[in-house]
Amino acid sequence: MTAGQQNIRVQTWVAAFSTVLLFTKLSAYWLTGSVAILTDALESIVNVVAGFLGLYSLHLSAKPRDADHPYGHGKVEFLSAAVEGSLIFMAGLMIIYQAIKNLIEPDTIHQLDTGMLLIAATAIINMVMGWWCIRTGKRNKSLALEASGRHLMSDTYSTLGILAGLILLYLTGWIWVDSIVAIIFSLVILFTGYKIIRSSLAGIMDERDHDLLHQMVMLLNRKRSVNWIDLHNVRIIKYGSTLHLDCHLTVPWYLNVHEAHTEIDKLAGSVRQEFGESLELFVHSDGCLDFSCRICTKKDCAVRKHAFEKRIEWTVENIVQDKKHEVNT
Repeated sequence: MTAGQQNIRVQTWVAAFSTVLLFTKLSAYWLTGSVAILTDALESIVNVVAGFLGLYSLHLSAKPRDADHPYGHGKVEFLSAAVEGSLIFMAGLMIIYQAIKNLIEPDTIHQLDTGMLLIAATAIINMVMGWWCIRTGKRNKSLALEASGRHLMSDTYSTLGILAGLILLYLTGWIWVDSIVAIIFSLVILFTGYKIIRSSLAGIMDERDHDLLHQMVMLLNRKRSVNWIDLHNVRIIKYGSTLHLDCHLTVPWYLNVHEAHTEIDKLAGSVRQEFGESLELFVHSDGCLDFSCRICTKKDCAVRKHAFEKRIEWTVENIVQDKKHEVNT
């Protein structure tokens, strides 16, 4: 099973369970009349919409490249995550509104014990599904699946907080606790929505992913071949679960085309072993220049013009520069 198929299978379960949990929470609200449970149900409506939206985006992003989409369809995952984050943010605002309204004019609450049991069950299911989504999304580098998982986890935390408030209300009879708890956890929901929107916009705008670049640099320093004299102008772009890496690799100038391509294959193999097969590389090979001798560790070079002085350790800061490194960089 491919990474794309795994993502779709997980998201299908998410969409199905979100629908079931929505009706469970609505039933709990119908039984109790609790505004805290109502706000939890409102967020579940967002879960259902986001679940099916995420499923559609994963189906679309899994489609192969075509003439109109030469880089694939993976960018749709960022759009899906942006919409989902926006829905979460709007749900948080709706929760605050309903909670303040109920704080001013509180309603009577009924059958709180039954409602708490139903809500507790939804929290457990959401936590398991959220953990599964985040774990699979990180492994397959799917932002849409990670966004769904974080949404479910935020729903779990808000549900647990609401449950704690309902327990306090059940023990004390303080009606105002219902609204206060709803307001507190709506702020958590707002923050979660903001983070998802921020991540999706970063992907749409091809913002530099420092964590990903750091992993890449650590790997290439570790796997560095003696013929990889220099590496610069490195760029990584995400298209859903596919990574597009392009860079300039400096090799000894006297290597023929086949020998230079062998070095590129070594680099590609090392990266794919670490990041998976869903990776496209565009590597431009440069021949070394005279000043490259000072940073070249190749000992059996017959055309060396300068003695070796210093090995340049690759870092995120220096590999993204659009120039070859020298001993004074």
